[in-house]
Amino acid sequence: MSESSEKKSLVPHIIIISVLLIVVLAVVFWPSEDKQPESTVLPEPQVVEPEEVAPTEPEIFEPTPPAPTVELEEKEEIEPLPEPEEIEPEPLDVSDPAVKSSLVESSSANEEAVNRMLVNEGLLQRFVVSVANLADDKMAPNHQLLTPPEQNFRVYSQAGKQWIDAASYKRYTPYVDVLESFNNEALLNIYDVYKSDIQSKYAEIGDPDQDFNDVLLDAINQLLNTPEVPVPVEVYTDSVAYKYADERLENLNEPQKQLLRTGPDNMRRIKAKLRELKALVEERGSN
Repeated sequence: MSESSEKKSLVPHIIIISVLLIVVLAVVFWPSEDKQPESTVLPEPQVVEPEEVAPTEPEIFEPTPPAPTVELEEKEEIEPLPEPEEIEPEPLDVSDPAVKSSLVESSSANEEAVNRMLVNEGLLQRFVVSVANLADDKMAPNHQLLTPPEQNFRVYSQAGKQWIDAASYKRYTPYVDVLESFNNEALLNIYDVYKSDIQSKYAEIGDPDQDFNDVLLDAINQLLNTPEVPVPVEVYTDSVAYKYADERLENLNEPQKQLLRTGPDNMRRIKAKLRELKALVEERGSN
């Protein structure tokens, strides 16, 4: 027990003892309501000769017979009360509605917006697979936690080259707004609540002896190591997908290239949030 909590627990006892002490002092030392008689001078007593009294026969008192003894009936033995049964804790609800509800409650954003962006199925499984892939420099397109933006990727042409349109970056701004709306401590508390189930799911796809905290930190570090680049960013198409014209950017791993597609402003905001969460994960891991 800490010193402060110990002091708090002693306060009621100190108050009770003080009240009792005041009551005792009041009974012993407090003046009575009856007034003391005033002092008076008494007259000298007169001497009166006693009259002679004839002797009388002494009265004889017969002893009172003792009261009859009453034997008490023996009380029946009282059976002890049964010991209270131990109440087993209810199993943790790991269903998608429960997990999603916890996430919605930890956000200050509009509930409808959070519900709309989060997928409805396999939230914990998707989280584990996505983090494991991020830590391994890969993407998990079939295990996305968020619904994709409605707007398409856009480019514009200038001077015979193609550049990413700023409108493409704005597609991700609502997602970043929601990300920033999550309370960091609340997110980590949700993570702690489901940590055992998360660890079990990771053991099925990864190293069962590795703590998922380390995997999560590796994934965060991968994204934090994404370089910041000036805009506009040149791209080209190979008839299948757009690629970065700068080889240094194209040689980044898939998660880092995806983070670049959110745009410089959004990426800075995402990184700031990740740094805050990383610090909390490391702090709790060291305790």
